[in-house]
Amino acid sequence: MSSGTSTPVSPTTNLTQWEIDPSHTSAHFGVRHMMVSTVRGEFTKVSGTVQIDARDLSRSSVHVVIDAASINTRDPQRDAHLRSADFLDVDNHPTIEFDSTRIIRDSGSLKLVGDLTIRGVTREVTLDVEDAGVELKDPWGGVRRGASAKTRVNRKDFGLQWNVALEAGGFVVGDDVRIEIDVELVKKD
Repeated sequence: MSSGTSTPVSPTTNLTQWEIDPSHTSAHFGVRHMMVSTVRGEFTKVSGTVQIDARDLSRSSVHVVIDAASINTRDPQRDAHLRSADFLDVDNHPTIEFDSTRIIRDSGSLKLVGDLTIRGVTREVTLDVEDAGVELKDPWGGVRRGASAKTRVNRKDFGLQWNVALEAGGFVVGDDVRIEIDVELVKKD
């Protein structure tokens, strides 16, 4: 028996689930050293999940977890210092995490806005994203896609305060950190 009202229909979604492929994903950074060069490094252990709604990107989401102890700048002594309480304090803050809050498509560009947590401090950041735009089947029957993202953060905003003044002026470590991420995703069944 009908009461004359209709039952709301939940909106259809084209939501797909993806997992970050750690062996084909990289998270790199660069920071000025002694005002004369840029030291580059990477985190070698990156994982996470992505949900993509191709019809409505605003319903998409990204969650990334980086093992802070996996930092690698090709200098073991520097890496140990970066893991210490002077910088990342990995004993108390073993992960760096990013959770998206919104995705904005504007004039052909894609911006991923979210909360970045480093050393227990969370700040909103915006990443400029370049989506590869294609899904490909790999030789093993899986489906893959990729994207690249860039942003800049001030390390002091995340409690990374350590520094040493230089005799000629300036500091050993710059405040501005450039971050570049290349992600390969595997579609989950």
